[in-house]
Amino acid sequence: MYLCAVEKAIKLVDIRSLSLAQLKDSLVEMGEQGFRAKQIYEWLWVKSCIDFDEMSNLSKGLRDKLKDRFSINSVKVKESQISSDKTIKSSFTLFDGNIIEGVLIPADDRMTACVSSQVGCSLTCKFCATGYMDRKRNLNADEIYDQVVLISKQAEEKYGHPLTNIVYMGMGEPLLNYSNMMKSVERITAPDGLNMAAKRITVSTAGIAKMIKKLGDDGVRFNLALSLHAANDKKRNEIMPINEQNSLAALADALKYFYAKTKNPITFEYIVFHHFNDELEDAKELAKFCKHVPCKVNIIEYNPISLADFVNADADKIEEFAEYLRKQGIITNVRRSRGKDIDAACGQLAIKDKDKAEQEASV
Repeated sequence: MYLCAVEKAIKLVDIRSLSLAQLKDSLVEMGEQGFRAKQIYEWLWVKSCIDFDEMSNLSKGLRDKLKDRFSINSVKVKESQISSDKTIKSSFTLFDGNIIEGVLIPADDRMTACVSSQVGCSLTCKFCATGYMDRKRNLNADEIYDQVVLISKQAEEKYGHPLTNIVYMGMGEPLLNYSNMMKSVERITAPDGLNMAAKRITVSTAGIAKMIKKLGDDGVRFNLALSLHAANDKKRNEIMPINEQNSLAALADALKYFYAKTKNPITFEYIVFHHFNDELEDAKELAKFCKHVPCKVNIIEYNPISLADFVNADADKIEEFAEYLRKQGIITNVRRSRGKDIDAACGQLAIKDKDKAEQEASV
């Protein structure tokens, strides 16, 4: 049954892959009036409707035609876990049986959705659980959008507050899924979409210089964060193989280009690992790198994973590190981990029951 549903979905056109103009052309081709496209678009992107039968201002005949030609490849919540600190991690099932994870991070002043951009990841960062998974495919824009909708629903239902922020910091590298990432942001921020402010969105990258420049060329209004974690090439190569093709010099050049085009300050994410990058010399190298562009630094508590030997630096070392940066005039925040007890914290997202998921997908 499940396989038949997947095969049918694949044969049908994903209606949310169409622009408004393309949808209008399709309707006219079907013998329908073009103005219906705007109505359908509102159902899909403003009301987040995932069932043609619920589009009540359309005739039954048109709804039946839509079902015969199109699919709505919606994302479903598979399982959710609530941490002792109220963080919620959810696994999501995609239309083809693949599974991803996303996180709701509640705080006193905000509700943040952390969303994934790929099924797995290809970058093999040595400290990240997702980096030990294979990358199966990119997420479509509507699959990223659906994560936001579902996590927003959790925020309202569990905590009575609307979603305020979105971070593309889940599974995958957003800049290796550039077009779908950009379309998802467009749908999330558009007046005929979720109408969220772009300044409330942060896209995090491991550092792909040419795509950072493309963000500048495209004049993006959302925030950019760079997962840095070391400010010399030798150490960064060791933990982030992507640095071998995207050196710190190349990244600095790309970030300066991005800032010149957008005037958006950069956030540098830096995990302080015990006896790896936690010395004063490391802080000096980071401070020097920060001089390239207006920026702030988020020092992130490391969340150990079974596949790697890294551990978090001592608390006093982290504070000394942060204080040095502050004395250099660099805005520096120390971010404490959230959701560690349910493997929802930064760097911990991975499908623990992936073998089971693969079996379910093949049934």
